Amino acid sequence: MAQLPPGIRFITSFSRDQWYRAFIFSLTFLLYASFHLSRKPISIVKGELHKHCAASHEVELDSYKEYAAQIQPLKKPFNTSQCGWEPFDKNNYKQLLGALDYSFLCAYAVGMYLSGLIGERLPIRYYLTGGMLSSGLFTAMFGLGYFYNVHNLWFYIMAQIANGLVQTTGWPSVVTCIGNWFGKGRRGLIMGIWNSHTSVGNILGSLIAAYWVSTCWGLSFVVPGVIVAVMGIVCFLFLIEHPKDVSCSCTPSSSSKTFLNGTSRCRIQIPTLNAKENGKPQQDPEMQHLLTDSENCSVSLNSSTVVSGEGRHGTSAISFLGALRIPGVVEFSLCLLFAKLVSYTFLFWLPLYITSVEHLDAKRAGDLSTLFDVGGIFGGILAGLISDRLEKRASTCGMMLLLAAPTLYMFSTVSKMGLEATVVMLLISGALVNGPYALITTAVSADLGTHKSLKGNARALSTVTAIIDGTGSVGAALGPLLAGLISPSGWNNVFYMLMVADACALLLLLRLIQKELQCDADHTLFKEH
Repeated sequence: MAQLPPGIRFITSFSRDQWYRAFIFSLTFLLYASFHLSRKPISIVKGELHKHCAASHEVELDSYKEYAAQIQPLKKPFNTSQCGWEPFDKNNYKQLLGALDYSFLCAYAVGMYLSGLIGERLPIRYYLTGGMLSSGLFTAMFGLGYFYNVHNLWFYIMAQIANGLVQTTGWPSVVTCIGNWFGKGRRGLIMGIWNSHTSVGNILGSLIAAYWVSTCWGLSFVVPGVIVAVMGIVCFLFLIEHPKDVSCSCTPSSSSKTFLNGTSRCRIQIPTLNAKENGKPQQDPEMQHLLTDSENCSVSLNSSTVVSGEGRHGTSAISFLGALRIPGVVEFSLCLLFAKLVSYTFLFWLPLYITSVEHLDAKRAGDLSTLFDVGGIFGGILAGLISDRLEKRASTCGMMLLLAAPTLYMFSTVSKMGLEATVVMLLISGALVNGPYALITTAVSADLGTHKSLKGNARALSTVTAIIDGTGSVGAALGPLLAGLISPSGWNNVFYMLMVADACALLLLLRLIQKELQCDADHTLFKEH
């Protein structure tokens, strides 16, 4: 019999379940990357909506008029201002641009709390498809303001609000889906790689928006809007919510006998019944909020649950207050608020900062800003890898937050020394800022959504994810708003605000870090005996 071709041998070397999981991994990656692709254009177009022409010399103004006269036949919209696009051509342009960011992010934060509750009660495929089609419509709607010569501020604000609301369908849906398909083993690494869709989407969104920003900025929104809508159709045609839907084997239950994620160093507490028979007091149930394998060293079989009786079989949806009672949800939610404040300030204001410091045009600044997201890809993967190896989610986040604050100070100083220094600091800052953000929104959310106090209720994952990301989105709304208010007094003050936010995020994790270290010490003591 002839030997099989190498390609066929490669295909047959994987099981049917593995191929399905790889497909869902790739599909959800692309779906959420398209969401972020549609969020990025506003930060790129800011440099075109307002141009610094007030302080220009007469020669520069004449050159601008000559250029405008040359391209006028190519442009249908009529814009009387030579300092940008009305109404963003005024001296208060930073506040107006900040209002655009704030309207989107505030709507996103409010909608996220409701999205998780709605999402776990509806089929994920339909819910996500509707959200993506609507998001494509409202993203393109912003760009249509260019073609239809709209200069009403409220038109753009309403487009941002509507887009922010419908985009809340994305994150709870994809995290729930990926959580259904992948177990806890190496969850940090797998989701660290998967979460790079955020940075990939930002990079693609920057490149697409930058391509048209100087000639026809309306297309910087219309093209991403079409892409999101097309991906919504792909979602409807191909997304599989749960392995059971295609008769694939389910991942190991989180309520299995070992109570562990993968290989564990805290199996010492597995025989909890024996401990009870010997009259030994069980450890503090609060310790179960530690989200890694080491969390289980303190979980008892009779720990209280936060769901109703049907929840054990995944048939009962969890309440909002029930999700808040899961140990660790409040701490990580508040930590993410400050971490996301920093990340989204960079997302919405970095191109404008680069334009101001490096004196680059909007296209080159947009291209350069993608390096921050490249660093974010490596930061997310590194955070997942370290947290899996150390089996400490909170400690990993704390370590990166501790390094991020001084790095931001260095970035504000070094970026004024030249383009090469800016490139290096963009990569380092992106890794340290996005690392904790990526870990909390993926692996930590999935860990909490499948916490043992839920007794196997997989439907809680959507609500838990929405609470964590919704709280983080409050920070995401505040960050760009504060940057718009503070930046007129100097960019250094913006960086000081970001450093304080990182410090607050670290402080909120101190109790969880202490618990992780205490669990590790208890394990070491047990081994010595």
